[in-house]
Amino acid sequence: MKPIKSKRFICTEISGGAFDGTQSRVLVDRETGVNYLWTASGYAGGLTVLLDAEGKPIVTPVPEEDQEQE
Repeated sequence: MKPIKSKRFICTEISGGAFDGTQSRVLVDRETGVNYLWTASGYAGGLTVLLDAEGKPIVTPVPEEDQEQE
């Protein structure tokens, strides 16, 4: 699946769908490389940083061409 691009975030994973009621996405911040988990179900949702086994944020290196140009 090709990542969905926005100005600040890259969507790297999508699970769930419109018909099962729950959606989850992994978003990567283009500026910091930090990974976030976004989940929505019905009218509720949440966003949290993804952590490794040591409790540190998961950081994905972002290629220069994907970083926001100022």
